[in-house]
Amino acid sequence: MFESAELGHKVDKETFRVEEPKLRAALLETQEQLRENGSFPVIILISGVDGSGKGETINILYEWMDPRYLSTHAFYAPTAEERARPSMWRYWRALPPKGRVGIFSGSWYSHPIAERISNSLSRSDFDQRMDQLNRFEAMLVNEGALVLKFWIHLSKDAQRERLKSIEANPLTRWRVTKASWDRLKTYDKLQEVAGHLLRTTNTPWAPWIIVEGTDDRYRSLTVGRTILDSLQRRLAEKREQNSPVAPPLSPRVDSLDVLSSLDMSQSLNKKAYETELATWQGRLAELMRHPEFKKRALILAFEGSDAAGKGGAIRRVMSAMDARQYQIIPIAAPTEEERAQPYLWRFWRHMPRLGRVAIFDRTWFGRVLVERVEGFCSEADWLRAYSEINDFEHDIWRAGGIVIKFWLQISDEEQLKRFEERAQIEHKRFKITEEDWRNREKAGAYHTAVCDMVDRTSSGTAPWTIVESNDKLFARIKVLRTICERLEKELKVDPMKEARVLMPRAARAEALKEARTEGPPSAEHAQDAKAQDAKAQDAKAQKAKTLRVEKEKEAKDLKAAKAGEKARPAV
Repeated sequence: MFESAELGHKVDKETFRVEEPKLRAALLETQEQLRENGSFPVIILISGVDGSGKGETINILYEWMDPRYLSTHAFYAPTAEERARPSMWRYWRALPPKGRVGIFSGSWYSHPIAERISNSLSRSDFDQRMDQLNRFEAMLVNEGALVLKFWIHLSKDAQRERLKSIEANPLTRWRVTKASWDRLKTYDKLQEVAGHLLRTTNTPWAPWIIVEGTDDRYRSLTVGRTILDSLQRRLAEKREQNSPVAPPLSPRVDSLDVLSSLDMSQSLNKKAYETELATWQGRLAELMRHPEFKKRALILAFEGSDAAGKGGAIRRVMSAMDARQYQIIPIAAPTEEERAQPYLWRFWRHMPRLGRVAIFDRTWFGRVLVERVEGFCSEADWLRAYSEINDFEHDIWRAGGIVIKFWLQISDEEQLKRFEERAQIEHKRFKITEEDWRNREKAGAYHTAVCDMVDRTSSGTAPWTIVESNDKLFARIKVLRTICERLEKELKVDPMKEARVLMPRAARAEALKEARTEGPPSAEHAQDAKAQDAKAQDAKAQKAKTLRVEKEKEAKDLKAAKAGEKARPAV
């Protein structure tokens, strides 16, 4: 792997003196073309052996290029803020916009290498991390980025001599630390790990360029010419449409899908709703204060049909939380700043830290919904978005995030009714636009897109919950109940063992029974008696075992209490 970088490559002073001005002029001219073109960013990774001249290489690039359009990011051990978020968060934030060059001193490879050398990361976990990084770089390239990865190499003897030389110079002595000499002792291990890394991440879309670092002039000219040639080729390139990276969509031979199979008649009357609302909001408030939640982050993603009641559901969730704990992120059309970055950038920057909540009103699924249907992106873009979104959500989960996704569905008839009501109510007119009416004409295309989205992005770590939303009260309770049950599972909280001031489930079931037999519901929230009875039977069957355990516990506690009263001495 490193043989050709240990041959003693050199460039004499005269050759460097002649070549340097020409290279500088060409780099400046090409950089200006990049800025004017503004169609892609350049990401340069500078990695390698300690003392190989990584810092000097970055410095000379700043001399040769316009520093106004360069940015450099050095990544050391993660800060407390960075540790509280997914590992890739800090790299996403540092990505350069289109038309700019970003230089990474140390990169997303540095931390895995250090962990592998210290044996704190197993070989299998290391390989998984490399696969993750390959997919990340493939996404960057598919989004248009030019990714250049340089590994500056020194032999073990050359590294020792370089460290001695740097340490002997009073002006550069500060650069050599005890850690530098310690890393010399692990040189062989570094070569083993680095060799494996370079082999597994040397991809056609982001290959490694190994450069010998013994001679400063050779290293500088090699890196500079590589950047120049890559930029010129890319600027001259007429990029064809990227090939899709997802299999073609399967044709449906019948009319059955995840939306058409929903029971849209499900509903709740007012009394049952108020009982359930108090119960689940109280439970959510408890879970938000649970000690285990400090180790996790909650990401709530709301999508749905126009007028399906996302805002109302979000407000009921908000009411159960401390306002200092959550942030609402409404998603609209991307801004100029956001369009200059990879698609997922604007969502990554809003990822909450551990112990916090981010509520997205519309989400990253816009690419496979509105952008797909309206033609705002190519077929290749939205087809590959499925796998990129799955990777994105998995990264969040690996870092302790809990992703809960809702699709709120209403029938065409109910949507039309709500549109007409909004048009008549003054304080709701802002909610209805010409675009909403126009979208109804594409209901079939959106229906297909939603079904594909659910099929391709519902995973074990981030499943979809489809909410039947013809009745807003039923929908709000289903959302709250789903959040609580998912949190209980992720936090490993047994609701039967938790100290609770909430209404016991047995009492809640009795209240619901009384509410259903109270009489005919109001016109506003009419319910289907048959559907309610079916729901009650289903709920009874599902909770029978839980209720039985609860009753046994209550009986045991009562018996123990009576025994305690008898044993208590008289005063």
